[in-house]
Amino acid sequence: MSQTNENEKPLKPEVENLKELGQIRIPEPAENIYCLTVVGQIEGHQVLPAQSKATKYEHVIPQLVAVEQNPMIEGILLILNTAGGDVEAGLAISELVSSLSKPSVSIVLGGGHSIGIPIAVSCNRSFIAPTGTMTLHPIRYTGLVINGHQQFEYLQKMQERINRFILQHSGITEEQLKQLMFATGELAQDIGTILIGQDAVDIGLIDAVGGLKEAHRELKRLISEKRESLN
Repeated sequence: MSQTNENEKPLKPEVENLKELGQIRIPEPAENIYCLTVVGQIEGHQVLPAQSKATKYEHVIPQLVAVEQNPMIEGILLILNTAGGDVEAGLAISELVSSLSKPSVSIVLGGGHSIGIPIAVSCNRSFIAPTGTMTLHPIRYTGLVINGHQQFEYLQKMQERINRFILQHSGITEEQLKQLMFATGELAQDIGTILIGQDAVDIGLIDAVGGLKEAHRELKRLISEKRESLN
């Protein structure tokens, strides 16, 4: 059995913050707004390598349930910088966010690629930074293919699930979505389209170009409207 040194003193909170976050003190968030980040790759049923930055869906789901149950939290700010990842994990997060009874606003910073797109559009309002990017492309399969015909049908149904969610929660049309998703002249090693900032707004995928200030202001407006509707 390992023994602890009784003379050792616990680290002060300031030192813990310096060790974990690289700074002495971080500002306290507003109690009525919950900030959720989706960064790196979205990890699903397969565990990613230890050196990969990942968002684990089994961590995100309990947070969303807690947001719904906590009466002190009136809105959620969802910040994305993700390369995509597991399709079913991403859809699970998207469905939970879209079914929240509380106002939600998303911001795409850096990237909101692949399965990150349904998560970005799952909120009541969505923003993208002027330099933010989103890559629309069909889902890909890297595992063992046992039978080509059945595997193709499975992937087709999975793609329909993603498309249906995006169409229900954004202003893009089905024709535009498929045209951008299956474009062949933009990505060197894949088919699809890269949308940068205003491009995503122009086609109706994202609501507006903006950053933290605009997203926070919009979330406070939605919270105020919700309060008034309950009075």
